[in-house]
Amino acid sequence: SFKNSPNCQFSKESCRTLRAIISQIMVWLFYCSGFNKVKVKGRQATAREAPILALASHSTFYDALVVVFLGSPSIVAKEEVKKVPFFGKLINFTQPIYVEREDPNSRANTIKEMVRRATSEDPWQQILIFPEGTCSNRKALITFKPGAFYPGVAVQPVCIKYPNRLDTLSWTWDGPGAMKILWYTMTQFVTYAEIEFLPPYVPSEEEIRDPKIFAENVRLEMAKCLEVPVVNYSFEDCRLMLKATKLGLPSEVGLIGAANLKTKYGFDQKELETTILESFAKIADKKDGVIRQEGLASYLEIPVNNPCLMQVFKAYDQDCKGFISFKKFIVGRMSVSLPAITEQNLEATFELLDRGKKGYINLEDVTYALEKSFAGSTSSLKLPLFGVKEDSKITYGDFASTVNEKPEYAKFFEIFRQSYAPAS
Repeated sequence: SFKNSPNCQFSKESCRTLRAIISQIMVWLFYCSGFNKVKVKGRQATAREAPILALASHSTFYDALVVVFLGSPSIVAKEEVKKVPFFGKLINFTQPIYVEREDPNSRANTIKEMVRRATSEDPWQQILIFPEGTCSNRKALITFKPGAFYPGVAVQPVCIKYPNRLDTLSWTWDGPGAMKILWYTMTQFVTYAEIEFLPPYVPSEEEIRDPKIFAENVRLEMAKCLEVPVVNYSFEDCRLMLKATKLGLPSEVGLIGAANLKTKYGFDQKELETTILESFAKIADKKDGVIRQEGLASYLEIPVNNPCLMQVFKAYDQDCKGFISFKKFIVGRMSVSLPAITEQNLEATFELLDRGKKGYINLEDVTYALEKSFAGSTSSLKLPLFGVKEDSKITYGDFASTVNEKPEYAKFFEIFRQSYAPAS
């Protein structure tokens, strides 16, 4: 199996010898770069005792020191690593498992390959993975991805610490670039590092059945060792932070615990980054990244003191803080507005609006409905809501498209449909 790997064109013995030589050379390179005070606690388990090594915190490309110190086990790495000059070739000698994070099939194949190697009788080397999936600043452990825990085999947690007075190592989304970090670290006489091997974690029957529980329990053990809290953020939150910045919002808007919300409401990352975040960005204040009642009123072209608007705003602002964050916006849309958008509801509403049974509606019909829903005058509404002239015909398709684009209207029309219907 070793010899037939596409990443190794040499015999099994040659690959092992070459990998050991390269690892030793890399250790000496790190030593010459100032990493000459590396403290090790505990013992590295054998591949039989723990086929998988889980490393955290993952905070810098200097974590490669730990990789070579462990004898260069097989790395689970993103596909782009192949293209890194020099280091990409070195990584290939570890017989890595590459994953393309944007491709769901690649993820599934990666898990399948990890399961195959971890449960094989062949003498595979250990698989090394950083279960956080991205770099953080070591102040907390973010959510572990369950990939390393799907095989249901023993995992050895390996904790990484850099107890230096100055942090010249952290390589995060919102910080110095790689060259600056390299320069800052190289100018230090000594860079301290600690590697602590925890005892192999053997999963229970429940943890074997549910890799997420397995991952969470291992994360809690590592957090105790590292003396840091756990937070429900993940790589998906990093992507949202980057997207928020591109949309002119503060980066922290994206810190919402995306993984949990995606699981709860069943949307995917693409929908979260585009449909939902882009809609939020159209309404939110660009300075502080939240929605206030005035902003929602302007977006929906409805008076700010309208009772129905206040009702919808309050439904979104569950903790009554006077603003809607991105997380509250998601929860509000999913639990308040979107449930009102069903084909049955839209058809029923359109039928009520079409007072003359014309087969279409116009702005007069819409204004009439909103007037009844708001229990007051709509004279201050910034019509036309549907982007058509006052005497234009609005088809069912036009109506459904507008409500789907601005789901908050679905709640208004639901009030109209439930509270008022013309006498038959």
